[in-house]
Amino acid sequence: MNSTIKRRFILQGLDCANCAGKIENEVKNLEVVRFASIDFVSKKLTLETNQNVSTSELDEKIKGIVKKIEPDVKVIFEENTSTAKAKENDNDEDEENHKKEIAKLAIGGVIFAIGIIFNFKSWLELTIFLISYIIVGGNVVLLALKGIARGQVFSEHFLMSVATIGAFFVGEYPEGVAVMLFYLVGELFQDTAVDHSRKSISSLMDIRPDYANLKVGKELKRVSPENVSAGDIIVVKPGEKVPLDGKIIEGTSMADTSALTGESVPRKLEPGEDALSGFINKNGLLTVEVTKDYSESTVSKILDLVQNAGSRKAPTENFITKFARYYTPVVVFGALALAVIPPLVIEGAAYSDWIYRALVFLVVSCPCALVISIPLGFFGGIGGASKRGILVKGGNYLEALNNVEIVTFDKTGTLTKGVFKVTEINSRNGYTDKELLEYAAYAESYSSHPIALSITNTYNSEIDKNRIENYEEIAGQGIRANVNNKEVLAGNTRLMTGKNIEYNNTETSGTVVHVAIDKRYAGNIVISDEIKKDSAGAVRELKSLGVKKTVMLTGDLKTVADKIGGQLGLDEVYSELLPADKVEKLELLNSKKSTKGKLVFVGDGINDAPVLARADIGIAMGGLGSDAAIEAANIVIMTDEPSKISSAIKIAKRTRIIVYQNIVFALGVKAVFLVLGALGMASMWEAVFADMGVAIIAILNAMRAMNTKSL
Repeated sequence: MNSTIKRRFILQGLDCANCAGKIENEVKNLEVVRFASIDFVSKKLTLETNQNVSTSELDEKIKGIVKKIEPDVKVIFEENTSTAKAKENDNDEDEENHKKEIAKLAIGGVIFAIGIIFNFKSWLELTIFLISYIIVGGNVVLLALKGIARGQVFSEHFLMSVATIGAFFVGEYPEGVAVMLFYLVGELFQDTAVDHSRKSISSLMDIRPDYANLKVGKELKRVSPENVSAGDIIVVKPGEKVPLDGKIIEGTSMADTSALTGESVPRKLEPGEDALSGFINKNGLLTVEVTKDYSESTVSKILDLVQNAGSRKAPTENFITKFARYYTPVVVFGALALAVIPPLVIEGAAYSDWIYRALVFLVVSCPCALVISIPLGFFGGIGGASKRGILVKGGNYLEALNNVEIVTFDKTGTLTKGVFKVTEINSRNGYTDKELLEYAAYAESYSSHPIALSITNTYNSEIDKNRIENYEEIAGQGIRANVNNKEVLAGNTRLMTGKNIEYNNTETSGTVVHVAIDKRYAGNIVISDEIKKDSAGAVRELKSLGVKKTVMLTGDLKTVADKIGGQLGLDEVYSELLPADKVEKLELLNSKKSTKGKLVFVGDGINDAPVLARADIGIAMGGLGSDAAIEAANIVIMTDEPSKISSAIKIAKRTRIIVYQNIVFALGVKAVFLVLGALGMASMWEAVFADMGVAIIAILNAMRAMNTKSL
């Protein structure tokens, strides 16, 4: 089986959502294309093909399709240009077009006003309104004719042209011009709203570094982050963004990590710690050794993930695209029937009256509001989630979060911190807790085992190795050493039993280290993997959001797993599982959910790749800087907080409400005005509101999806 290659193109100047759908559909139908999707918001075409495909031949075919549907759109292969440069060119072009449209509107509007205010002879009146119409609507008619010549008949330009030219033929000159005037005003408002929405979404992830201060000898040279390699030394000044992932070798500072994690609390950075691209250095001067090239850095991966999330469309988006494809032709033929049939069957019915009604019907019917506002809604939801440190790889995963029935968790690093710490010190037989910890720390000081390290870290004092003699590790049991001329034994129950020492058995969810001094039991120390502070709250919140079952799948011991499961209020706990066993349990749980229900697996994204891949939605916890997490999961939570899972579900539910509001509102208003138009109770003035007004309101409503502060 051939592996696929992914390619991305920027469609510079793409402003017609309906046309974007047509381009996407035709590219999908190309034999060599396995997957194709246009994200109207970012103006990107993403496609997957077989590896052995001739790219030059495919590029020509794509350019041909775009030219046929949208002749003014430029196709640029993303690798051949910087996205920033393409956006800049696009913005300049958009600004120029806006100025031209405003000039047309002003001149055409003045001539239209003269025709309305003064009484002229019929031929002069027609001439004035015709001049106004050509200035305002000439380009629309031209685009409609070009579309017809290319076989693209059913477009918004075609609908407007037929409706307004028809108005002239039935003697309604002012209305014919007025519809074009309002259409142009509506287009300007719509373009402005879409541009504002695009900029707002882009600003949510405005973390791309502009430059890096590369250290060359004793000098600093400002260069593009793409020109810095792993191993180079860079300097990050106060107020600057960290441009590439690296390790701090000099300097201490506080860093704003909110762009990556959504957390407002600054993080302290010190020598030896990782500085990730996208952090903002607040107050100190940092010298950093670069560990990854820009293309592999955290900021690059996150930008790529968020900017291309639109290529994975939600089922609702796909449905609306298909709906629009059939809806427009049906409406055109409906209008034709409305113009022709009633005068033939109703006695005394005038053709001019029913033609006018049919023209109103056409003006109302344009599906722009749906085609533009729904992708904007999903993109806004994805952008809003990213601002909270939740990266969603596509609208399909965001929509799927609405139907979550079962959430399964890994334990270590997901519900617990994955860091072993001393949680109990139980001294016995006259020893104090401090003495017990000191003897244990000295006995364990030569060991590099995580349990030994947690004891020495808790002791947190300098260990004088001269006080230790006859150090010996006893395999599978523990350690024997002489400390201050006293024999110290530190280990498990087998060590105590083997040395005939009576000990206290402690019921706990952690690992117990028993300590004996000169053959006498001194107590025990419990080392546990701490539960994250918001884990219990996260489980409760998921239940309140309608999740039917919460489950833990872990490789840990049954006693440990059951105790943690009980503390967190989980419904089911499966312990002592190998990775293959986890997939088996997941399959079992999957068979218990409903047809529409979704199963989520939450893991650390490194050890749980098979389970993340098998779940309906794989969520990686603590993905900050983890390549494996970003690759394996459908959703990446950049912080270590399980509570962000419920935040993601809330964002998904709110986004769906906004999208459904737009669908009901747009179709509802259009249905009402289509009926009113057919009954002769609505004029073209109302029809323009039903078209352009609805589109603008729906777009503005879609932009609310970006606001996720209260969720």
